[in-house]
Amino acid sequence: MLWNREVEEVLSAGTPPVVSGLLLRDTAGGASTELAVDGVFIAIGHTPNTGIFAGQIACDSEGYILTEPGSTRTSRAGVFAAGDVQDKVYRQAVTAAGTGCMAALEAEKWLSEQFEPAAEAAD
Repeated sequence: MLWNREVEEVLSAGTPPVVSGLLLRDTAGGASTELAVDGVFIAIGHTPNTGIFAGQIACDSEGYILTEPGSTRTSRAGVFAAGDVQDKVYRQAVTAAGTGCMAALEAEKWLSEQFEPAAEAAD
């Protein structure tokens, strides 16, 4: 584990180019060093991109959208949240895909409930 480092550049070599290392900057002292690696896992960060929803949907103190336990339902009817904006523990694509599916199914159910009376009245 290298503490107080940030990636300045992913280094590559060969044809076609493949990852050969990282150029790291020490965030405390500013010096740059190279680290030989043959792969990189890029995380999106630890700050959810939810500013657009401020004041419209309930969020926690870190900006994650709050959802009902075991659900993707938010504080606003008909609005569902999935993946990295509501999952502060796992924040991974597989989790996002799973909760995205949950949100789609819950949205479909919610829409059906909203329009059922109109459909029945037409019969």
